[in-house]
Amino acid sequence: MSRHVVFLIGEDWFFASHFRVRALAARAAGWRVTILTRAGRAADALRAEGFEVIDVDFRRARLNPLAEFRLLRSIAGHYRALAPDLAHHIALKPIVLGSVAAGLAGVPAVINAPVGLGYVFSSDQLKARLLRPVVRAAMNRLIGARGALAVFENEEDRADAVRVRAIPAERTTVIGGAGVDLAAFHPVPKPEAPVRVVLGARLLRQKGVLDFIAAARILRERGVAAECVVAGEPDPENPHSLTRAELADPAITWVGRVEMAPLLAGAHIACLPTFYREGLPKFLLEAMASGLPCVATDVVGCREAVADGESGLLVPPRDPAALADALERLVADPELRARMGAAGRARAETLFADEVVCAATLAVYERAIRHDV
Repeated sequence: MSRHVVFLIGEDWFFASHFRVRALAARAAGWRVTILTRAGRAADALRAEGFEVIDVDFRRARLNPLAEFRLLRSIAGHYRALAPDLAHHIALKPIVLGSVAAGLAGVPAVINAPVGLGYVFSSDQLKARLLRPVVRAAMNRLIGARGALAVFENEEDRADAVRVRAIPAERTTVIGGAGVDLAAFHPVPKPEAPVRVVLGARLLRQKGVLDFIAAARILRERGVAAECVVAGEPDPENPHSLTRAELADPAITWVGRVEMAPLLAGAHIACLPTFYREGLPKFLLEAMASGLPCVATDVVGCREAVADGESGLLVPPRDPAALADALERLVADPELRARMGAAGRARAETLFADEVVCAATLAVYERAIRHDV
């Protein structure tokens, strides 16, 4: 008999990027898959693949209690109508609203996946600081409510949730990020100089893009023959999005939103100088699968992805000079790049391949519906 999983997630493009492969694996294993999300640029493609996509009124930046209450009622109504065997809630707002809605609608099994901290936890703005304790209290109360299982992307986030008694350790697990397609992302011979360094991310201040630009200026001043490339788009709904004017810097080449596999195939080094907690950055996983050494910051998530000194180099956050030093070291040493790139590929194959992540996800689904804690 077919079982039914409903994904609750704020943005359809994030589902397509980070959860589509797992949804395909679930469907291949006999699950009916429904996606509750704000239907935007990715919804039509998901529907064309046979997924049921239902539009709900998620707004990441919205803080209106009345509007959020209406959203909660809408989610609960969909849960009652769909009667899923399992609800999979992804990110902070879906976990909080989805957990309450699942309780109201009698959903028998819930998985909560806090994949990122979002604006409230990553921003220094007064509004975010005021909301932080309220959201943290709601998360701690709801993440393990009614026997829910929690899936974390790195061990540090899991340990923190257990330490504050948000959820018992036996109802937690770690699955290494979104997975990576080892066939699409694979090592290829690299072009000749100049050495190309690529940063790929949503273009937010917390991703360290301005630090990357500053490091690129330092490399230029030192006469280092490196081309620094930024890939991605600003995120107008995020208060910390970069502007196009900030990206128009002669020290970098901004290529906008592009297919990542060809871009990494033409690169020599990957860089992500984020300065806030990550879940497990997909860009770093794709770069390692592509055989690139990675330079990243020594923060939660990045240090789980990159083995410092083996598959890349970790540097302090918000330190453009240290970032430039690490990049210069790799630019100057092709043998080190090759050695670290090979180690990164092996790490991706062992820990982060799509097959590994999908198998772990399906195992958690089986555990959830059996209420095996």
